[in-house]
Amino acid sequence: MKTAMQIDITFEQILSMVKQLPRQQKVKLTKELEKEAIDSKLSQLLKDFKTNELNLDTINEEVESVRQEIYEKQKS
Repeated sequence: MKTAMQIDITFEQILSMVKQLPRQQKVKLTKELEKEAIDSKLSQLLKDFKTNELNLDTINEEVESVRQEIYEKQKS
């Protein structure tokens, strides 16, 4: 049987507790926080770039256009 508790704690209290952790646990906590931040940033980035206006044909056309420009510059 589990009991849920809610504790009011300030950032300063959390920081104080973290500072008391052994080095290895601080490293592990840092990695977990970095992972969470990266996941959050990636999710936001994917959301920002999501569009229904872009399809494979459009991408291929743009790729071919850029390739042609590069080819022409190299010929000159």
